[in-house]
Amino acid sequence: MKKGVAMSIWGKVRRALGLEPTLRPRESTDEVGSPIDEEAYTAALLANRAEKDRFFKEDPRSPLPPDVRATFQGLAYYPPNRTLRLVLPLERDPSGERIVMQTSTGDEQVYERLGYVSFEVDGEPTRLAIYRDVRSGALFLPFRDATSGSETYGAGRYLEPVLLDDNTVLVDFNLAYNPFCAYSDQWSCPLPPMENWLRVPIRAGEKAFSAHTTQPDEV
Repeated sequence: MKKGVAMSIWGKVRRALGLEPTLRPRESTDEVGSPIDEEAYTAALLANRAEKDRFFKEDPRSPLPPDVRATFQGLAYYPPNRTLRLVLPLERDPSGERIVMQTSTGDEQVYERLGYVSFEVDGEPTRLAIYRDVRSGALFLPFRDATSGSETYGAGRYLEPVLLDDNTVLVDFNLAYNPFCAYSDQWSCPLPPMENWLRVPIRAGEKAFSAHTTQPDEV
């Protein structure tokens, strides 16, 4: 059993492949106050997804079992959604409370609650906690939403927010991804705490995985 690595491996691989910087803020300004060249952003996002498909099919670190890799056609995603790419004030948690997250295999992993972000989805106020890995310092935002178990993976999805400065964070749900346990039960994945269970749908990022079918991006 590959325990305790399902969240961190893809983040490390993505950074090693150089995918993260292409999706950072750059030019002009969008409606949420985040600098962005929309055409370049969409191109970078689709390139990110294509590179992830290549990693899943060809890389020895792929979470897919060998028999699934042989017929793998690509992951399924929502189309890019500009309204769910958010630059938000970070409401820091002064307590720095340690949060023990249960995993899909019954183990535990410890994170520090960095703070909260608040925003609206379809006019409904929403709040999520952002955590920090106590070992690596990486930011971690696990969540469930109204699509979990139908359109998206039932146990929830992950996101790695970007701290733009001490009090501002980039939360881009177009980068939301499935934990590795969505592809194989050989992985152990932290489960989103109940404070990050949303009643609203987050229709951005990766959809539920099927070993036999894939849905093309709708751009």
